Amino acid sequence: MQWIIFMLLLFISSMEMLTQNRWKKQVSSGLLENCTGCVLCSEDNGCITCHHRLFLLIWRDGIRQYGMCVHTCPPGYFGVRGLEVNRCTKCRSPSCESCFSRDFCMKCKDKFYLHKGQCFRQCPPSTAAQPGTRECQETCEPGPWSEWSACTHEDRTSGCKWGVETRVREAAGAPREEGAACPALLETRKCRMRKHCPGGEQPTA
Repeated sequence: MQWIIFMLLLFISSMEMLTQNRWKKQVSSGLLENCTGCVLCSEDNGCITCHHRLFLLIWRDGIRQYGMCVHTCPPGYFGVRGLEVNRCTKCRSPSCESCFSRDFCMKCKDKFYLHKGQCFRQCPPSTAAQPGTRECQETCEPGPWSEWSACTHEDRTSGCKWGVETRVREAAGAPREEGAACPALLETRKCRMRKHCPGGEQPTA
């Protein structure tokens, strides 16, 4: 009788262990699907640390925080490499689509304009949106033209050839950054030398 009871208990124990093993296997297989690239992974919070060269991206769904390992950070994040873990860090500005650092944006979302690492609804004063891009570039407001210079040819002011005369104008205000969208600040035009050629010949075209 005792032998029968012992065998019955052994059978029940074996069935419980089999059921637990099946449940653990199911959990493990489901966990592996969500832990690609992970070194350490939590059933509740996903990836905790990632393999070398991957970035740990942590996103929140309400009060829940979940981690996953990615090759490149998604829009609105930038990658920061560290000694222990590489992380995707969120750009500070919600209007920034991609950033170089937390506070320096490289590309803005639609309906925003990029200027010096920041996103604006409209380009700031003294700037204008560039054609085909959503970037603001410095503009200049040039002053009046100077008088035309003397007509010269190869640094000479006399002769029987055609020469060139120039005029210039300056951009008003402080010097602008390199690549500013300024109108022409120098013009040249063809001119006829004032002096006659030796022998009294008139200059010809």
